[in-house]
Amino acid sequence: MRRSKTSRTRELFEAAGLPAVDDEALTPEERAERAKKQDKEVEIAAVRLLSRREHSTEELKRKLAAKGYPESSIASVLDKLGKKKWLSDERFATNYVHHHARRGQGPVRIRAQLRQQGITDSQIQQEIAGGEQDWNGLAAEVRRRKFGVALPKTPSERAKQARFLQYRGFNSDQIRAALKFDPHLDDVLDIEPEKDSDPGGGCDPDHP
Repeated sequence: MRRSKTSRTRELFEAAGLPAVDDEALTPEERAERAKKQDKEVEIAAVRLLSRREHSTEELKRKLAAKGYPESSIASVLDKLGKKKWLSDERFATNYVHHHARRGQGPVRIRAQLRQQGITDSQIQQEIAGGEQDWNGLAAEVRRRKFGVALPKTPSERAKQARFLQYRGFNSDQIRAALKFDPHLDDVLDIEPEKDSDPGGGCDPDHP
């Protein structure tokens, strides 16, 4: 059963060594002291999560909220960590793009995943378009690792490889480049550049 906010707050106060009494019974100074200690606990939890890996602001906010911490303390702590540069959406996005590109994922899929983490479209575009990543070259390398050096020779092979690259998150231009701009590819490839079509929630056609 999910605990109420009042119950969770009482536990936080008790963990901080404070008596669990109603805020209405406290003086302004006592309420400020309790809030300060509560913020400290939230900060410790946030830093512990950040020590494991980078988080976006939205992702860290969701995780702290799931632990039952009050919104006011979360907002205060996230603002503090952001000012200290311990929490940075820009750094998170940069690391995310590099990491997932190394795993063979294309920009369409990465874009959709970053949106789910609360990264703005302008920041995503900056990381994807302004970085050093050669998406055409990556698409070609992903194709070679999966299917070998030889290019597909039949329509069914072309369709299979195109679908695989689409699933991995590459757009139509990148897929055409990976398949050496095969003139027959237009007959089997029906996707738009940078279209977020099933960026990760569907099934890999070659990996059930």
